[in-house]
Amino acid sequence: MQIKYLLPIVVFVLFQHTLKAQNKIDYKVLKTFRISSDGGWDYIAVNDNKIYVSHGTQVNVLDKNTGDSIGVIPNTTGVHGIAFDNDLGRGYTSNGRLNNVTVFDVKTDAVITQIATTGENPDAIMYEPFTNTIITNNGRSKSLSFIDPEKNTVTHTVELSGKPEEGVSDGKGKLFVNIEDKSEIAVVDLKTFTVVATWPLAPGEGPSGLALDKKTNRLFSTCSDSKLLIVMDATNGKIVAQLPMGNGVDGAAFDENKKIIFAPDGRSGTIAAYKETSADKFENLGTIKTKTGARTITIDKNTGMLFLPTAEFEPADPKNPQARRRTIPGTFQVLKVGK
Repeated sequence: MQIKYLLPIVVFVLFQHTLKAQNKIDYKVLKTFRISSDGGWDYIAVNDNKIYVSHGTQVNVLDKNTGDSIGVIPNTTGVHGIAFDNDLGRGYTSNGRLNNVTVFDVKTDAVITQIATTGENPDAIMYEPFTNTIITNNGRSKSLSFIDPEKNTVTHTVELSGKPEEGVSDGKGKLFVNIEDKSEIAVVDLKTFTVVATWPLAPGEGPSGLALDKKTNRLFSTCSDSKLLIVMDATNGKIVAQLPMGNGVDGAAFDENKKIIFAPDGRSGTIAAYKETSADKFENLGTIKTKTGARTITIDKNTGMLFLPTAEFEPADPKNPQARRRTIPGTFQVLKVGK
């Protein structure tokens, strides 16, 4: 082979080797589960062998292994999230436009009742083990509603300084909540149901997703406006790391076994991945290719698989390239990501 042809090949091989060295995570989209119905989406959750996907006016239920549609939770207009109390065998959806929570049977997915929240636009929702309650983060009214899952009634309301996004519990009596419009984390004492501290996330701005490593007491807040994943000490609010990510992130996931944090960027169609090598040190593993629009995420704690909802999009408007692109009807889907 002549030298003039050999040189470009050598350069290409070296370039590919460099890319591999920079990208240390070998995850990829393994399957795409198609859902024919239309509508927007927000959070996604896994429980037992089912995937629950918020979708406009309903929640689609899929088999987590095959992607087959196995049920629908209806009448959840403006649904944001899904939570579970497996001891009671019940699931809960936060219905943002109805200002209520739908309660359903996790075995049959049959609707049991709906509970009015004490705040408007219930967004993120979670089961909290210390109080054995279901908590909704009420975006418009800037509050938290605590629901007794046995009585199906709101027992406490906690007022916040701003709009709450995702929250996490340490399981020992402390709740941490991202305050999106104030770029801070509110700390709620679950013994007194009061806010006992507010910790600034600066230089992080616009926090949305939140995860917690309970062993190292590290909070992972995805601050999309500043393109930073902020790592905070959950014992004192000290920021210990600022990790680059995209500005289309609306969720976070943490693999407790592999010590990997995932931040999904819906604009670039990638997931930023960092390994927690110690409480204050983090290794950049590179990015995982997904699809445009895949901005929220959940992890199956039993398998380590990641699931992200998205759809296909119309081409960008050349006159207004920054405008939000419309989804193509009938293309809603869930991506299954892993090794």
